[in-house]
Amino acid sequence: MKLKPLGRTDLRVTELCLGTMTWGSQNTEAEGHAQIDMALDAGINFMDTAEIYAVPRSPETSGRTEEIIGNWFKKTGKRDKWILASKVAGGPVDFIRDGTRTDGKTLRRAFEDSLRRLQTDYIDLYQIHWAGRGSYNFEGYWTFAPHSQNTADVLDNIEDMLETLGDLVKEGKLGHAGVSNETTWGIAQWLRIAEAKGLPRLASVQNEYSLLRRHFDHDLAEISHHEDVGLLAYSTLAGGLLTGKYFDGQMPKGSRGDYQKGFWRLNEHSETAGKEYLALAKRHDIDVAQLGIAFALTRPFMTSVIIGATSTEQLATAIGAKDLNLSTELLGEIEAIHRRHPRPI
Repeated sequence: MKLKPLGRTDLRVTELCLGTMTWGSQNTEAEGHAQIDMALDAGINFMDTAEIYAVPRSPETSGRTEEIIGNWFKKTGKRDKWILASKVAGGPVDFIRDGTRTDGKTLRRAFEDSLRRLQTDYIDLYQIHWAGRGSYNFEGYWTFAPHSQNTADVLDNIEDMLETLGDLVKEGKLGHAGVSNETTWGIAQWLRIAEAKGLPRLASVQNEYSLLRRHFDHDLAEISHHEDVGLLAYSTLAGGLLTGKYFDGQMPKGSRGDYQKGFWRLNEHSETAGKEYLALAKRHDIDVAQLGIAFALTRPFMTSVIIGATSTEQLATAIGAKDLNLSTELLGEIEAIHRRHPRPI
């Protein structure tokens, strides 16, 4: 398993990161523990969670995933085997902290709650799950329009959270800071304020990246390279769409689409593009899930690909992608499909 530097920190994380968001909803605690054991045996040292997990988010499941991980730490005594990342909700969520926007005060409260659930006294990487100011990341192009935002308020909020993150680092409870579902401008502000104030520097950004969603290839890739803020990619299989299980009106029982009663990534454009990638994988006799993960691993800005599964069989397939080498010919065929379908989701 290859190791990659986490930003400019002294941490080296595996190129695959264990995702956990289904534990406590689609997966039982025992199944979550089995996945942790399998990933550790495979050489993975990096695990990502969030206070809002399990998904779909709800008052009943929020925090449950961290509890499952914490119970594994307590049972095995192997906290030291993992570089652990978690996330604080960014924007208002009605059932979390009375629907308030995350600021320095509520970030500390969330962090301490996560430590308790995780049964640990430190978190290696703590990330802002999404920008509290709103952004374009979730296709809500005019829901949180940037032109409606108060710039001074946005920057004050970032500085307030950075000050709390800095205090947590000084207290020995936190290793490093990161963001998720963030934009190029947002990352630039976090970096600028941190440098000016001597506060924690961003180590990473966790955004969506897949064959069907390659927004990171542009301005985000540039800032990632020059500022050493590597990508932790989630939804590399586009929520399972790439596997073909939702094509032609299918909705398999127990799948994410069925469980969440909706699947926003599926539309006429994504299905058309997805079918082309599925056909490409079949022509080359490659598992399409491994194709998607292996492609993400070829990207120069990639620090780690987060792999999520609802079974150990799926997890084994995902882990196997690390051994797949994509030929120049195959990469060229991927680019040809991307040219025809640059923005399917």
